Amino acid sequence: MSDLPYDRENFCYRHPDRQSFILCQRCGKTICPACQTQASVGVHCPDCVKAARQAAPKQRPAAVRAQRAWRTRTDRPYLTFAIIALCIVIYAAQFFGGAAVTNQLVFYAPFTAERPWTVLTSMFAHGSPIHLLLNMYSLYVLGSILESPLGRARYAALYLLSGLGGSVAVILLSPTTPVLGASGAIFGLLAALFVIQRSLGGNTTQLVIVLVMNLAIGFLLPGISWQAHVGGLVAGAAVAFVILRTRDARKPRRQALMIAGVGVILVVVAALGLSAY
Repeated sequence: MSDLPYDRENFCYRHPDRQSFILCQRCGKTICPACQTQASVGVHCPDCVKAARQAAPKQRPAAVRAQRAWRTRTDRPYLTFAIIALCIVIYAAQFFGGAAVTNQLVFYAPFTAERPWTVLTSMFAHGSPIHLLLNMYSLYVLGSILESPLGRARYAALYLLSGLGGSVAVILLSPTTPVLGASGAIFGLLAALFVIQRSLGGNTTQLVIVLVMNLAIGFLLPGISWQAHVGGLVAGAAVAFVILRTRDARKPRRQALMIAGVGVILVVVAALGLSAY
C-alpha cells in the first residue's frame, strides 16, 4: 500500500492535525469524524449546521406547548354527533312532511319578522340527501377537531353564531334568496380552525386551499348561497379571535360577554339590514 501524498486540504479545517478525506456536503470543507453531522445526504460541518439552525423558523415554547395540548385532546365530539342527529331528524320531518315543514324552517329575509326562528332553524334543515350528506361529513370532520379543545359551550356558540352570520350576510347581500343548510355554520368552523391554527403557529396552507376551493364553488355553481358562506366565515373568525384573546382561565365571564357581544352585533346588523325594506 502506498502512502498518500501530504496535502493540507486533506486535513480538518477545525483540527489541522487530523487527516480526513470527507467533505462537507454544503460548503466543501474537509471535516474529521468529530466535526461531522450526518445529514439526509452526506455530512455537514459545524458551521453549516449552525447556519441552518439560525435560518430555521423558531417557535415560542408557549406555542409549542399549545400545539401539543391541542393535538392530544381525545374527548369524543358528542355535541357534533347531537347536531348531526338533529339535522337527520329534521330532514326526515321535511321528507315526510313535505313543503309545509320546510317552509317553516327555511330562512327568507322578507319573512323574518313573521318567522324569526328561521334565522337559526335554517342551519339544521337541508334541501336534498346529497346536501345533507356533504354537510354532515364536513361537520363531523371539523367537529372532531374543534369540539374537545374549545369545550362544548364555546363550540356551540361558534356553530350557532356562524350560522347566524350566514343569515345576516344573506339579509345584507341577497335578501330575496331563500336559504337553508348548515354550510354557513360549517364555514364558520373552517374559519375558526384557520384562526386557531395560525395563532398556534401551525401550517394553514391546506386549510387555505380548502377555504378557497369551497368559496369558489359557491360562486361558480347555481343554487349555492355564497353570501351565507361568507357570512359564516366572518362570524366564525370573529368568535375564534375572541376565544383566543380571552383564554385567561381567571376571566371566564369576560369571554362569555365578548362572545355574546358578537351575537349582539350580528342581531343589530340584521335589524338594520331588515329595516331597509
